[in-house]
Amino acid sequence: MALVALLPNPLTIVLAIMVIGSRQLGLAILMHEGAHGGLAVNGKLNLWLSQWLCAYPVGAETLAYRRYHLQHHAHAQTERDPDLPLSAPFPTTRASLRRKLLRDLSGRTGLRQRLAQLRGAAGTAGMPVGERRATFLARLGRPLLVNAIMLAALAAAGFWWLYPLLWLLPLLTWFQAVTRIRNIAEHSVLPAGDAWRVARTTRAGWIERAAGAVLGELPRRASHDGVRAVLPAGTPAPVAAGKGARCQARDQAGLPGDAARGRIKTIAALRAPGHQPGGIRLALPARRAMLA
Repeated sequence: MALVALLPNPLTIVLAIMVIGSRQLGLAILMHEGAHGGLAVNGKLNLWLSQWLCAYPVGAETLAYRRYHLQHHAHAQTERDPDLPLSAPFPTTRASLRRKLLRDLSGRTGLRQRLAQLRGAAGTAGMPVGERRATFLARLGRPLLVNAIMLAALAAAGFWWLYPLLWLLPLLTWFQAVTRIRNIAEHSVLPAGDAWRVARTTRAGWIERAAGAVLGELPRRASHDGVRAVLPAGTPAPVAAGKGARCQARDQAGLPGDAARGRIKTIAALRAPGHQPGGIRLALPARRAMLA
């Protein structure tokens, strides 16, 4: 934003939209870590960090996301996976992919999602006005507050126009496109019925990291889905409970027999076809992952 404020021109604006949209994806990824209890060992601090610094700025909510996202982990790449529509259409034609990306970059996807979010927050038609107001504030009050503070801060600095141009516009456009690409890279065109191969990690170079990969890999958590998918019923579930950043150790303790000891070898042996050696590794707590 500072660059555009100092040198406002089409080139700096486009570059800022790309960089900020990818950082918004970074906030969503950190919200994901918070939904799994990975931002802080203390549960209250973890939720505060995830909500106020990650989720609310991009119009999301950690607890609602957690309820949705745990269904993805429980049923990854099955018909019960709520994220399946994002990866199921692939492989597809170039024309189809081009249409999808054009919808994302033109803002159509983002506007449709935000309108659906507003309609959901407004409650149902038969609800009393007071109840609808309370429902709306409970679902969107804090995200709107955080964004109002951002707008007020920019306005106080004399750059109010940077908020719609370089926060809302990237959120409705570039953020949507890189989120789609990330999901395609993670889950698309993988063999069905193999819990160890429901996700992949794609190593990203500096250009990809600047434009959308955010944390150095696209995506970073390939084995995270796989490990959770193969745990038997009754295994302690730190992901479901959100019990802090020690998920890896607890998951390992819950794996049956030799599975825990041989997990690294298993993941290495079962990586997706065509994946480069070393491309899949164990999911790490967020503090270590951010340094990868």
